[in-house]
Amino acid sequence: MQINFSKMTGSGNDFILVDNMNRNYNVGEIIPYIAKICTHRLSVGADGFIMIEPDEKADFMWHFYNSDGSPAEMCGNGARCAARFAYLNGYTERNMSFLTTAGLIHAEIKEGVNVKVQLTQPSGMIINKEAPLYGIYTAYSYIVAGNPHVVIFDDNIENADVKTAGSQIRNHREFAPNGANVNFVHVTGKDTLRVRTYERGVEDETLACGTGSAASALIAIETGLVSSPVTIKTSGNIDMKVYKEDELVYLEGEARVVATGTIAREAMEY
Repeated sequence: MQINFSKMTGSGNDFILVDNMNRNYNVGEIIPYIAKICTHRLSVGADGFIMIEPDEKADFMWHFYNSDGSPAEMCGNGARCAARFAYLNGYTERNMSFLTTAGLIHAEIKEGVNVKVQLTQPSGMIINKEAPLYGIYTAYSYIVAGNPHVVIFDDNIENADVKTAGSQIRNHREFAPNGANVNFVHVTGKDTLRVRTYERGVEDETLACGTGSAASALIAIETGLVSSPVTIKTSGNIDMKVYKEDELVYLEGEARVVATGTIAREAMEY
């Protein structure tokens, strides 16, 4: 089995994208190999795996998997990459819609490599709840912004042990059974945030998380710490913007193609 693919990065989040608009692949046959394909250094390596397929009511639909092979409801950076991938391959116009597990996503191809996506309606917001999560981190906020996210404000996040703290919080009974992504956030200005995110499924800090950036911005807006649009500085040092317009939420940032090729059988056999 050989798989044609593109490698893309969305503000530091990297993805393997596969075109299945002609039904050349059986996603069920590929799923068992996703974790191996996404392993850095041993295979192609990526934070996530995306396959696009035709849909009757939208321009396309996607299958999205984390690097450990687990499915995810939504991924903001992945959504931008999927949108530009479909556009570059001639399947859509600049304005499009596509179906995800979290719902219908609308996207707009902007100038250069930038893409703006309308995220699904956020829900389940909890502000400043006290819980013994990890060490000094006892006050947290929570929101489902495509994916479930914990948001913790900390002025010293550059020195935070994001992997250790994030892992324990992600698996805390407060968020059972599915867990949550964990965002450590520093307010750096009236419309700017610095965000470090531990992502479930990747089980580590990533260079960027689109829905995590949106979740952090929405909580910060709700608590009066910043105003929209909010510029997010992530660990990949590439800015994203989150817009809250009435009840709609948008995420804008880069979606770059970095390579195209074929995944060989040996990349899945180690």
